[in-house]
Amino acid sequence: MGAAPRYDVVSFLSDYGTRDEFVGVVKGVIADIAPHVRVLDVTHEIPPFDVRAGSLALARAVSYLPRGVVLAVVDPGVGTTRRAVAVSVGDGRGVLVGPDNGLLSMAVALAGGSDEAVVLTDSRWHLEAPGATFAGRDVFAPVAAHLCNGVPLADLGESIATDLLMPGVVPIPRVEGDLASVEVTWVDRYGNCQLNLGPADLPGWESPVRVVVTTPTGERVARSAAVAASFAGIGPGIGLVVDSYGMFALSVDRGSAAEQLGLAAGDAVTLERTGGDGTTAPLETPVRMGRRDGGSR
Repeated sequence: MGAAPRYDVVSFLSDYGTRDEFVGVVKGVIADIAPHVRVLDVTHEIPPFDVRAGSLALARAVSYLPRGVVLAVVDPGVGTTRRAVAVSVGDGRGVLVGPDNGLLSMAVALAGGSDEAVVLTDSRWHLEAPGATFAGRDVFAPVAAHLCNGVPLADLGESIATDLLMPGVVPIPRVEGDLASVEVTWVDRYGNCQLNLGPADLPGWESPVRVVVTTPTGERVARSAAVAASFAGIGPGIGLVVDSYGMFALSVDRGSAAEQLGLAAGDAVTLERTGGDGTTAPLETPVRMGRRDGGSR
């Protein structure tokens, strides 16, 4: 068996934000153990505790990250019995390090699937921890750095079957005839609302498409949306654009679709295919929209 690979880059995603010192401390630990490593910040603005949002962001980004270690920390179960893991992907091209709570699973699949996985049980590769609530500093960062220095994955802890890793939860669209029931998976800083729906899910649908949301008070809001190839091509009003990840997004040219439609990540939306005269068949059942309370789905 050949020597373990060394890595020069750690790609770092978290829900730490940048107001506190957490991100800087994690980077400091990596720099102390592996001074040759460059840390690439994917994002630290995942909403606090939102494992699902973190997993979706990591899945969107992973195909564009360089060879190396991916350190992902959105860890509301820190200090509990949840496992800390490292997962090799792409025949050793990279290793994903983080909590085994569903955060890593979609990214692992998109990176070519897992080759090998370990639970980080060997404390030789950890920092001495004054408490159990900062695993990003005390467990994940030193492990990521030691991997970059060429420490074999198998030395970091107990091997685990890769099919026993916690799966993520992927929202699935429902398309039935002229109706598509979808979900907002992400709202970016411009107010574009990415949907869990791509062009292949709507064969034969043409512009315009009727967008229907129902407010938490039960009021139905319907808007006509142009299907456009660019933001500028939307014109006035709402548009349905294929975004940079190949998914449909509700967008406004130089404006916020999220504000205009009152949408946030996790909200439900119905798309209706219009007839040649712009009319639609009435819905047989109401579509309820509202932020779902708590937990992953």
